[in-house]
Amino acid sequence: MKPASERMALIHDPKRPHIEEIVAAVFDDFIELHGDRCYGEDHAICAGLATLNGQPVTVIGHRHGATTAENIRANFGMPHPEGYRKALRLARQAEKFGRPVVCLVDTAGAFCGVGAEERGQGEAIARNLYEFMALRIPIVSIVTGEGGSGGALALAVADRVLMLENALYSVISPRGCASILWKDASREGEAADTLRITAEDLLSFGMIEGIVPEKGSIPKNIKRAIEAALADLAKEESLDAMLEKRYQKFRKIGVFAEDAGENGFS
Repeated sequence: MKPASERMALIHDPKRPHIEEIVAAVFDDFIELHGDRCYGEDHAICAGLATLNGQPVTVIGHRHGATTAENIRANFGMPHPEGYRKALRLARQAEKFGRPVVCLVDTAGAFCGVGAEERGQGEAIARNLYEFMALRIPIVSIVTGEGGSGGALALAVADRVLMLENALYSVISPRGCASILWKDASREGEAADTLRITAEDLLSFGMIEGIVPEKGSIPKNIKRAIEAALADLAKEESLDAMLEKRYQKFRKIGVFAEDAGENGFS
């Protein structure tokens, strides 16, 4: 298996499929919707309506852009609070009309600039976590590149969380970890290898439900994974049962047991 530091180079490769390519290959009739009905539009979040094999769905994901100009416009995939509020607006709309939600997660983290903090970045992320937990529709999230901190988790409270095989998903970006732990951002590769943030790690921890292979066409593999996940969720005995499983899955993350030794420590 490739170490996380090697996968970082893969997921940051500009030739890797970005959200527009994935949406075009996976879904039909995509119509992008804009704005949070509160402050404005955030280009870092791409969200809209589409169909998957004739089934209406809502698609929400992080956008980086394919060119330098698009990178800047999308703030390099780091959303502002209005982006997360737009995502929640569309998720509520999906619940109203009974459409499944598909999230494509790829961000180093939410933007931490002064303006974002002034407009309630922390509250916007927390609101998504709170409300996505109770949405009465199937939710599938796929980490397609970098899943960094709360900026990623805001779109990853789902019934099925999957990862591309070279994707990374962590409580903090490796660069942020290295900056805090060693005061040296250049050690981000070392931090990545220490954090245990690969798809295999997350699957072994029970934090994701599956790994999407990257051999062949990544968009086609993503489409097959979404189809399988939605078909599996359609077999749930009831929405209440599905929501209870969703809640319990996230409730148990971080739970541990202590085995006290002779000195009282595990």
